[in-house]
Amino acid sequence: MEDSLLLTIIYSSMVFSRTMVFISTRGIQVGNPASDIVDIINKNLTDHKLPHLNDSPGLGCMALQYVELCKGNCTGNNVANCKPPDDDFTEVFAPNCGVELPTFGTITGHIVGCQREYLDPSLAFSQVLIKDKKSLSLLRNKSHTEVGVGLVGLHKGPFFWCVLFSNGQTNSTFVLENRGAGIQQKKGCYSGSSTPCNRGQKSGVGIFNIYFVMCCLSILLFKLL
Repeated sequence: MEDSLLLTIIYSSMVFSRTMVFISTRGIQVGNPASDIVDIINKNLTDHKLPHLNDSPGLGCMALQYVELCKGNCTGNNVANCKPPDDDFTEVFAPNCGVELPTFGTITGHIVGCQREYLDPSLAFSQVLIKDKKSLSLLRNKSHTEVGVGLVGLHKGPFFWCVLFSNGQTNSTFVLENRGAGIQQKKGCYSGSSTPCNRGQKSGVGIFNIYFVMCCLSILLFKLL
């Protein structure tokens, strides 16, 4: 009985190890797609000899707050049908993010989009956010100096993206209290955040579960030996 269990555990460990290698190279992507979109935005701007925009975590967090309110409002034509009141920026979004109100600057533009299924950053940029001349013109407005991106999605969609622009000064507008350490990010992603997420969902639980299973297998194997 013990020999059979031992062989099962050894075989499971081998399969698990191969699975981990596959996941690490091709499967689970631990990063921040919101920050990736900021990188794509800046590449587009610099390719057209326009200034690089500062990635503002404060703007990014508020962009995430914006799309949180949009969930459930994606039309059949993939149009985000939501427009929170302007007062929500100072009365809801900024306090929820811990933005120091004296540092609240001017928001010079925003782009919101949705899609029934998740898209990688490059496709989200070209097919959701910058898909017509109007959004392209807004993107390349020379008054922008800062940018923040937020995204969130339901388990099976739809997914929402938001880009906020500002003409504030780097590190002096939309400043997060305690550098954002107090933000309880439960869903979604926002640019400039150190919290990894995947497909608009906060990551960490899946990776933790994988290592938990690995530890359990190791303990069982140690006891049998």
